[in-house]
Amino acid sequence: MKLKEILAGKLSEKELTLLPSSFDIVGDIAIFSAMPEELKNRERLIGEEMLKHFKNIRVVAKKVKQYSGVYRTPKLEIIAGEKRKETTYRENGCIFKLDVEEVYFSPRLSEERKRIAGLVREGEAVLIMFSGCAPYPVVIAKNSKAKIVYGIEKNPIAHKYALENVKLNKLSNVVLIRGDARMETFKLAKNGTLFDRILMPLPKDSGNFLDACFAASKKGTIVHFYSFMREEEIPKPAVNVIEEEAKRRGFSVKILGWNKCGHYSPGKFRVCIDFKVTRTAARDKINKERKKPARTRRVRNGR
Repeated sequence: MKLKEILAGKLSEKELTLLPSSFDIVGDIAIFSAMPEELKNRERLIGEEMLKHFKNIRVVAKKVKQYSGVYRTPKLEIIAGEKRKETTYRENGCIFKLDVEEVYFSPRLSEERKRIAGLVREGEAVLIMFSGCAPYPVVIAKNSKAKIVYGIEKNPIAHKYALENVKLNKLSNVVLIRGDARMETFKLAKNGTLFDRILMPLPKDSGNFLDACFAASKKGTIVHFYSFMREEEIPKPAVNVIEEEAKRRGFSVKILGWNKCGHYSPGKFRVCIDFKVTRTAARDKINKERKKPARTRRVRNGR
């Protein structure tokens, strides 16, 4: 049953037209990305009706501040149901525990996580930069024959949940590191830990971390680079950033394709560029490069 059908007769026709068309469900928490100011006095009614009709929902919340800050987390306000923001969520045969306000998490990326896991070949060493509460590491480790999966996350709360989620899913081939993704990736590379596959699921700033990504790559490494782009520009802005940084670092790459994996805002999408490292720089040059400060490498779009 659709939300407008549930609220027909309880909201005016005008109010029904203002009602958000969709909401996310993480575990048993429903989250509206925004609620019109005109419906502020009707929020409790909306939330309570949802609790009555959707038996899998125990909490209804709205975002009062979009993803922001160092850890890209939202600010939420509960409008109905239990007064909590921690939940248990299931996807792709995995179980996750998380606080939806303290951890960046998108259930809309479930299919993308499944896609990536399906690409991983037996025996691969996989690195996820910006691994959060470990959705990518856990889904990949659980649904592929990867030899080992590394995850790096700066947010201490997300890292705590990640450790718990690895235990919940009874995984023994996942290594989680708390720290700055760029510096920790360089450390791994310096110690000789290179990867067959690297994920960069930080669409706003992934370009700033390509130097570390290349340092931890070898010939044949597959990279999944995420970025936000306007539909008419896909995939040119991200491809330009990747190819320019590769050339600067003495690497060569081959673009394998791209996948549109969700809306970000009207006319703008989250896009994953899949590319292969076809030539690497000498290790001594890479070690010298790691001492240089990071360059700002944002994907330019038509804003």
